[in-house]
Amino acid sequence: MIPAETLTGRRVRLRRWRETDVDTLLQVVSESLDHLRPWMLWAVPPYDRAAATDFLTRAQAGWLEGESYAYAITVPGVTVGACGLERRIGPGALEIGYWLHPAHTGSGLATEAAAILVEQAFALPAVDRVQIWHDLANTTSAGVPRRLGFTEVARHTPPRNPPSPGEVGVDVVWELTAEENSRSGVLC
Repeated sequence: MIPAETLTGRRVRLRRWRETDVDTLLQVVSESLDHLRPWMLWAVPPYDRAAATDFLTRAQAGWLEGESYAYAITVPGVTVGACGLERRIGPGALEIGYWLHPAHTGSGLATEAAAILVEQAFALPAVDRVQIWHDLANTTSAGVPRRLGFTEVARHTPPRNPPSPGEVGVDVVWELTAEENSRSGVLC
């Protein structure tokens, strides 16, 4: 079983990225570079058509291989960011990642997108835990797992990836188990 290609919450809709989304991705990333650069190594200018095409090609391959599921975060008529589920933290687990265009931060859209992904993750067979990782300095990203009832389970130094310019080099790991989720019921 694979995740649904479209997932809908109250305000956001998650839609699987398609190779035809090059112009949309290029625009939303280009407009977000200054906002993303402190936290994401890939967010460096110039983010061009080739970089967008490469991401979309890798996103399609990841989906087909069952290793990652990348979604556009949309609100009516507008793509406002990206999120996804990735199988990079071991058996029975998926990791959630997310980012938003700066014009759409601070209104709970990332939290809603992550909540939708939590529900999708636990609907998949053999998934018993979900994690969110972020750098210690990224206190905005820390708010998402905290609001969704995740528990901080680890801090890793050195981090698994080289630090981005705004990072301090400490990975903070948050986790939610299927059992915890069934008791509390993450709502979107």
